[in-house]
Amino acid sequence: MDKKKFAFTKTNYILTAVGMAIIIIGLLLMTGPNCTNEFFEPDIFSVRRIKVAPIVTLIGFIMVIVAIAYKPKKETEDKE
Repeated sequence: MDKKKFAFTKTNYILTAVGMAIIIIGLLLMTGPNCTNEFFEPDIFSVRRIKVAPIVTLIGFIMVIVAIAYKPKKETEDKE
């Protein structure tokens, strides 16, 4: 049987899933208590929510872009 040619390989899907997991982790790092009119929560300016989480999320988006653009090496069938 001939292999059908798909746009993505198994590696592309794995890299995309890893990138999406990193994005979700970054978004979860951004969560925390919020402020109300009666109470100010200083944790909204924490390093985790202001610096770390956006960087982790950006790394996840870059990973997804790399996963989409990744092209595996061709296997040569002419080997004898």
